[in-house]
Parts: sequence; C-alpha cells; structure tokens
Amino acid sequence: MNIEIKMMVLGPVQTNCFFLINEDTKELLIIDPADRAQGIIDWIQSEGLKPVAILLTHGHFDHIMAVEGLRKEYQIPMYASKDEVEVLANPQLNVSTMMGAYVSMKADELFADGDVLELAGMKLKVISTPGHTIGSVCFYIEEEKMLISGDTLFEASVGRTDFPTGSSRQLIHSIKTRLFILPEDVNVFPGHGEVTSIAYEKTHNPFIF
Repeated sequence: MNIEIKMMVLGPVQTNCFFLINEDTKELLIIDPADRAQGIIDWIQSEGLKPVAILLTHGHFDHIMAVEGLRKEYQIPMYASKDEVEVLANPQLNVSTMMGAYVSMKADELFADGDVLELAGMKLKVISTPGHTIGSVCFYIEEEKMLISGDTLFEASVGRTDFPTGSSRQLIHSIKTRLFILPEDVNVFPGHGEVTSIAYEKTHNPFIF
C-alpha cells in the first residue's frame, strides 16, 4: 500500500490540515480540518478521493472549524481522544469564544492512548501527549515513519500552554518521554509551521533542553 500525505494551511492562525491518502483505494483520512469546509470538499472532489474519517489531534477551535461541514457532506465519523471530550464541548475551553464563535461538538468515536486506529487501510497509533490541552494526541504511522504531532511539537518550538487545560510541565514531559523515544528518522508533521524530524528536534529545539 502507498500512503501519500497532503496539506492545506487554513484558518485565521495558519493551521496545517493534513490528508492521508491510500493511493491504492483513494480512501482519505482528514486530520484537523481547520476551516473552509467547502474548500476542502472542492479539493476532495477534484482529486476523486473517498473520505473515511476525520481525526483530531486536539479540540482547539483552529483545528475543528470545518468538522461539521465535512461530517454533513460525507456522513463520516469524527474521532477524538476520550480526554478531550470536555474541550470539544465547551467554547471556553476550545477558545472559540476568542474568535467570537461558540463552537461545541461531540466526537462519534473516542480513542485512548495506545489505541491503533485501522482506517482506510492504514494503521495509526495514538500517542497521548497532554500539555497543549489535556487530551492532545499525536498519530504515529510506523510503517511510513510519520508523526502527525498537532500542537504538541513544532519545528524548533512547542505548543503554547496558556490556554485552559494546558500545562508546560506536562507538555515537555510528553515530548521527552513519548515522542523523543521514537526513531530519529521519523518525520514530524506539526499543526503549524514546517515539517521537521525527531532527530532535528532532539538536537535543535531550545524548549526541550
């Protein structure tokens, strides 16, 4: 099986929305649909892809604004961490109120740390990384040496921890004990900014030392 990853930068804070494509079946996983549901739909149709599920790394407004539009269009489930239920439901916790919106939603399927999601012919391991939010996770596709890191780990930076349920101590602990144990040649696809690698972050990230 061949897996291709595509990215759109969407929304008011330039969020990376990732698309994992099974090139053999044209099945598609949508990760963190940040905004502009119709724009995503138009692209999916132009590529002839078949959406299977929406996956969230966490529940902040800038990663979820297109969820409802995509669920309605494709009748597909949205997956999120069992620890992020309250963040998704509460506009104060998902900070959508900062944008003058009041977003509240409920996942169709909940996952936990260590779960392996078998979707669209792919296997994504859930790695719980609390810190940016209480229920933040990363998705690890071992066979492809890919990590979708959400807002936990960025290129030479880390996610902010001053929003509700955030903790700088937890965030650094998550990165050191959950992510930096992965093989160094794993490529990291963050929620904002450029693609990086575990090797690069272990030697260049000033927030982790």
